[in-house]
Amino acid sequence: MPRDYEQFIISIKNLTGIDLSLYKEAQMKRRLTSFYEKKGFKSFGEYFRDIQGNPALLHEFLDRITINVSEFYRNAKRWEVLEKKILPRLIGSSKKLKIWSAACSTGEEPYTIAMVLSRWLPLSQIEIFATDLDENVLARAKTGVYPERSLNEVPPEMKNKHFSKEGEYYLVSDEIKKTVTFQKHNLLADRFQSQYDLIVCRNVLIYFTEEAKNSLYKKFSESLKSGGVFFVGSTEQIFNPSQFEFETEDTFFYKKI
Repeated sequence: MPRDYEQFIISIKNLTGIDLSLYKEAQMKRRLTSFYEKKGFKSFGEYFRDIQGNPALLHEFLDRITINVSEFYRNAKRWEVLEKKILPRLIGSSKKLKIWSAACSTGEEPYTIAMVLSRWLPLSQIEIFATDLDENVLARAKTGVYPERSLNEVPPEMKNKHFSKEGEYYLVSDEIKKTVTFQKHNLLADRFQSQYDLIVCRNVLIYFTEEAKNSLYKKFSESLKSGGVFFVGSTEQIFNPSQFEFETEDTFFYKKI
């Protein structure tokens, strides 16, 4: 690893607590190099010196390293499995579910969880904890305002029931928004709560090294109740679930043993 990037990793960890060495190096380095060159910097050292004294640049950097690509009901067939197979079992064990949407980006995922759950429970009984590293995307998530393209996979009855249209944008209903509590959280550094019935963390783990990924699988497993479920993205199949005290309940759904 060239010294310039190595020093940048150390400096960023000291400044923000974020450990870039746990992200896949080639991917992260390429993304950041192209970003700082567009900004007119010549090296990671020069880039960091400006980040340090410029809050706006720091926010832009944080936005760049977090992968904020999301949409409602992403990979809709998986949400159907959650609704028809996973939730009936979980609700059968406990009417009050403890749910975490980890690395929730701009909020489409936790709001989708609320909509899916609303087929089984009144919204007044639904509470979802949603976290992300990036304060900018959390602020956007709280507003609940989305472009039409984010709603491509939303079932028509859900779109009619839980959204209103204003100009070119769609607004999530206040009833759905009230079910979600957003908070800043660093998956790689912060403590995890425990006794979850359902943890959803999709399309994020692919950006981490194998070592970081395995550490997170272990932490997610420890955070679940026995019988609780870990729901991952469509490129994140766990090939050795038993190593983390999981068994496969369905494709991309892992039950804590």
